[in-house]
Amino acid sequence: MTPPRSVEEHVEHVNRLLEPLSAEPDVETVQLADASGRVAAADVRSEVDLPLFRNSQMDGYAVRAADVAHVPVALEVTGDVPAGHEVPLTLTPGTAIRIMTGAPVPSGADAIVPVEDTELVLGRDDDLNGAVVEVRRSRKRGEFVRERGSDLERGDVLVTAGTRLAARHLAALAAAGVISVAVRARLRVAVLTTGSELAAPGRGVRFGQVFDANGVALAALVEESGAVVSLRASSSDDPAAFARVFDAAVAASDLVVTSGGISKGAYEVVREVLLPRGAEVTTVAMQPGGPQATAVVDGVPVLCFPGNPVSTQVSFAVFLRGPLRDAAGLPELPVRRVRLAESVRSVPGKRQFLRGRVGEDGVAPVSGPSSHLVAAMATADVLIDLPADAEAVESGADVTVWTL
Repeated sequence: MTPPRSVEEHVEHVNRLLEPLSAEPDVETVQLADASGRVAAADVRSEVDLPLFRNSQMDGYAVRAADVAHVPVALEVTGDVPAGHEVPLTLTPGTAIRIMTGAPVPSGADAIVPVEDTELVLGRDDDLNGAVVEVRRSRKRGEFVRERGSDLERGDVLVTAGTRLAARHLAALAAAGVISVAVRARLRVAVLTTGSELAAPGRGVRFGQVFDANGVALAALVEESGAVVSLRASSSDDPAAFARVFDAAVAASDLVVTSGGISKGAYEVVREVLLPRGAEVTTVAMQPGGPQATAVVDGVPVLCFPGNPVSTQVSFAVFLRGPLRDAAGLPELPVRRVRLAESVRSVPGKRQFLRGRVGEDGVAPVSGPSSHLVAAMATADVLIDLPADAEAVESGADVTVWTL
């Protein structure tokens, strides 16, 4: 009997299998409205200055600083500049022009006096004819004036290549008038779940059936890792039915991920269909997630995970999350050392991945090791990685944890 593979050996095997997916990425151009979460494929340089023109930082009055050096002082109001005003104005020395936030600063003005530091005395009507403003506080040259290009100059980099575009990046691009951006094309990943016992969530279940949690989980994990779900389907344990779904997935995808159907018992449909197509079915010395399989069909890599919900999610985190994030240009999620808050036991000869939660006292398991405890896993925020040679780890020891 072939001995089980170590986790490290299977990680290397999977990385070799998926290496072509991390080659020079394809690039596509998307509209800014569709770019959230995408990864910039190249530096984006601004074609304009930001701000586009000198504008006011406050509602108030545009003045010459020299005219308000000694206060209080009364200045004739000779104009009004709302935001969006399209006709440039010029300030006459010894006067003031009322101005709103974001409005163009008149030429000749070099400071803005906020409205709260003034009192307006109207003339005969409310359109500022004959109005005088009393300025009660001096302002230095440049105060509350946003100079053209003070945020960004034309030709400066707005977003660097490799940036995952968030709201703050999209805002900067939009402010510079950018309408589309070149991004890394996302890998197309098919998600297939297997088992005649599976029922779609939201439908009634017959005796002996369970809701399909793995389809939802794997699709979400794929998208969190920067790829796109090209096809998501569930198959019964009928080989012909699975073969049809599988062939459609291969035709539509860069990678196929399956759950279930690879153990050594009966009705293992993935094993039955893929072994004749060159699949390699093995056992990895880990808990949960021991049964694993891989294949390449028509040039498309295939990763097959065990069907228990926790096993599926742990397998994804250990074997697939890293390569997908690398292919998407995303950084690795943290793996760090944390103090163990309570003693734990492990299975000799198997690398254990316990579900845990980090608190003030360190990290503690949130459930037992069983691979069906999917509700308990929902309360975890890390995997506690115990080495294969550890039978017990005492409270206070440092352990490796993987961020979920």
